[in-house]
Amino acid sequence: MGALLQVDRLAIVVRSASIDELQNRLGYTFSDRGLLQRALTHSSARASCRIDHDNEQLEFLGDRVLGLVMAERLVKRFPEAEEGTLARGYNRLVRRETCARVGNELELGNFIVLGTGEAGSGGRRKHTIIANACEAVLGAIFLDGGFDEARRVTLRWWTDHFEAIDEVRADPKSALQEWAQSRGLPLPDYAELGRTGPDHAPSFTTEVRIERQEPAQGYGANKRAAEQAAALAFLEREGIWQSEPVE
Repeated sequence: MGALLQVDRLAIVVRSASIDELQNRLGYTFSDRGLLQRALTHSSARASCRIDHDNEQLEFLGDRVLGLVMAERLVKRFPEAEEGTLARGYNRLVRRETCARVGNELELGNFIVLGTGEAGSGGRRKHTIIANACEAVLGAIFLDGGFDEARRVTLRWWTDHFEAIDEVRADPKSALQEWAQSRGLPLPDYAELGRTGPDHAPSFTTEVRIERQEPAQGYGANKRAAEQAAALAFLEREGIWQSEPVE
């Protein structure tokens, strides 16, 4: 039988058939089904249904598991990428919108245990609730089967999103160089215009120049960062590169 929680006149049943269906979708079978049920229990159920647990701690854990899996995969997939480039890809993979999409692909909304008020207000369709449950399920898999299993399931369900990350550019300087070459232009030239600030915290100003093109300036804590910033400013001005929005 499924787990039965009797609350006054309200009976919440997490049926074995439903749990089996979700496990089939996940591609993982729990040794402790209670972990999966906990991962599916929203905090709203604690008050209105008098349940003594919810998925918030598992969500906290799953967020870290997801982050580590994504960081590891990105480093392996883009070994030459700079930190900023990796960070852009990482943010796209772990942000709430992506977790919600994965959760919707798993149809987690059909399995989440909600309080009566939250259920009545359309909680099963709320992206935040679905995204949090998705992370909680990853945390539950980690506790039940270890990191290798959590990594396997995560990579399975994030495959399509990794395909999109293939579009992540190596770095602004490389992108600008490719842009110039594709148009038969000379390679970009970088000139340091100035340096300010104390020795322990300098600020560099660099200008990138391409023949027959308007130059662009960038600023950074070192020459390399200033050159990247100048290249990025050029690309953004020309509409070639759109920076990821700040989450």
